[in-house]
Amino acid sequence: MLEVSGISAGYGRVQVLWDVTFDVGASEVVAIIGPNGAGKTTLLKTISGLVAPLSGAARFDGEDVTRRRPNEMVALGVAHVPEGRRVFAEMTVLENLEMGSYNRRARATRPSSLDAVFRLFPVLGRKRQMAAGGLSGGEQQMLAIARGLMAKPRLLMLDEPSLGLAPLLVEELFSVLERINREEGVAILLVEQNTQYALERLAGRGYVLENGRVVLSGSSSALLDDPKVKEAYLGM
Repeated sequence: MLEVSGISAGYGRVQVLWDVTFDVGASEVVAIIGPNGAGKTTLLKTISGLVAPLSGAARFDGEDVTRRRPNEMVALGVAHVPEGRRVFAEMTVLENLEMGSYNRRARATRPSSLDAVFRLFPVLGRKRQMAAGGLSGGEQQMLAIARGLMAKPRLLMLDEPSLGLAPLLVEELFSVLERINREEGVAILLVEQNTQYALERLAGRGYVLENGRVVLSGSSSALLDDPKVKEAYLGM
């Protein structure tokens, strides 16, 4: 589904990514793990069109999307849920969700999409008329993911969805992500510092990004058994 080949990217004169290559198959969950500053967020921004690559290529369903604009990527079926939730605090939960379904393909199915996200996140249905800024941190994260789902994506890219959440909320969130993948067939590209949760609970494969380069890749079980991953990311 998504093929990234030799992507290098950065900001101005500061290069952050060097020759990054990876892929995500249809209905697959792939994790990108690594320390702070490794370039994980920049990688997602480059795929979604927020950062222009210096070199390399990206293809989605066989189509070259290397320099597509963010709105074009959404229309193609790629939704990016950024780190930090980024909800519209003054708008209601419902208005936030409607903002996620403004491409032509998503507008046509808005009522059924709303029903679907309210089934996944019942608390959002109960609080649909509440200002998003009044939600708890966990509820805001649910809203950010639900807003991404309103775009009817085939690939959902999540940047640190568990950041700042209590363990019980992390468990609930990952259970919902499992359902999104299993029941809806949505592929997920997950950037996550909670390495054990990402690899044990959700992803079938993973890539380790360090200093802007892929240094390890493999099945989740192989990465969890790797001595370097155990020491650096699992505290073992």
